Amino acid sequence: MHELSLMEGVLALIEVERRAQVFSRVRTVRLSVGALGHAEPEALRFCFDAVVSGTVADGATLEIDIVAGQGWCQGCERQVPLPERYAGCPICGSPSVRLTHGDELRLAELEVN
Repeated sequence: MHELSLMEGVLALIEVERRAQVFSRVRTVRLSVGALGHAEPEALRFCFDAVVSGTVADGATLEIDIVAGQGWCQGCERQVPLPERYAGCPICGSPSVRLTHGDELRLAELEVN
């Protein structure tokens, strides 16, 4: 389950921010998770609870915002929605679409005190 190592990475980022911003508790962690990525939101939630136990984020709420898939079509030179990885352009049918959004996992926001 790679979600465990992803959440360990998020906790490491929280610790970096704690030292830089000097806060004592994390109340909310908001992640942006790509719909076309390989991280399952429910597995992230489960692993988050396990990883933050006994840390500055113990008891924090995890909020996950899903980022829809988008790509750049080289055929019609437009940003297009992508319902799945490696999908062709829904506008012109070109198979040359480069994924631009929907594969990320990003620490978007921390609510602290």
